[in-house]
Amino acid sequence: MRIRHALWRRSKTLRQRLRPRPVAQHVFVAGMQRSGTNLLMDVLDGSAATQVFHETDARAFVRYEMRDPHVIQQLSRESRAPVFVIKALCELDRIKTLMEAFAPARTLWVVRDWRDSVHSAIRSFGNFVPQWKRLSEGDAADWRGRGMSPATRELLAALFHAEASEAEGAAIMWFYRNVLFFEQQLAADPRVRLVFYEALVRQPMQEVAAVYDFLGLPGFHAGVAARIHARSVKHRDPDGLSPAVVNLCDDLLARFHALARRPA
Repeated sequence: MRIRHALWRRSKTLRQRLRPRPVAQHVFVAGMQRSGTNLLMDVLDGSAATQVFHETDARAFVRYEMRDPHVIQQLSRESRAPVFVIKALCELDRIKTLMEAFAPARTLWVVRDWRDSVHSAIRSFGNFVPQWKRLSEGDAADWRGRGMSPATRELLAALFHAEASEAEGAAIMWFYRNVLFFEQQLAADPRVRLVFYEALVRQPMQEVAAVYDFLGLPGFHAGVAARIHARSVKHRDPDGLSPAVVNLCDDLLARFHALARRPA
């Protein structure tokens, strides 16, 4: 499967070079780290109309943060694909600004159940508790604190305790990164679509087709969703979390799910 995917990407790039088309739309893939954004990028890469930029691509990112807008604009001008797709994980506080700067643009915000996101995060990263402490004290020196509302910062300060576990720190990060969706009023923005990780992996044909339709992407077929599986959906409660943090994350997740149930 990986070999076929690599061959597909190579052949797609060759076709785009032979028949270049100007960029007609920019797509930002947003969400908390370890929420399934890589999977969604692979889904979008399955269209012959896209060029995708992961956060590991040095042309567009430095240490996982998006380069200055003029650099991204230059990459867009040089692109030979009509749909320019780029990750925006460290830039969650700037989604509206980015869509305005790169209009026409749309955003896919991936939401994953906080329990599975926490388990995945603590396997991949660390230092969550010191980050929580630093942010609660007002530090906004990096992307984690950039754009954080006073209300969120006060909440982090009220909940912080020295005996917090890394899982609890990861859950807090899931909250303060995802709450930016509501603080930016993205629920009311027709350019933004929520993508629930669990729906994507459990109903891949339906969900991938809906994403392609939202973006106006051509080329949807069964093979685009064939690599997706639901083995990572477990919803196991992490250890060492206070009831207050559990309730905080559950309430935010419920707000997201309420949007999904809202009539179109």
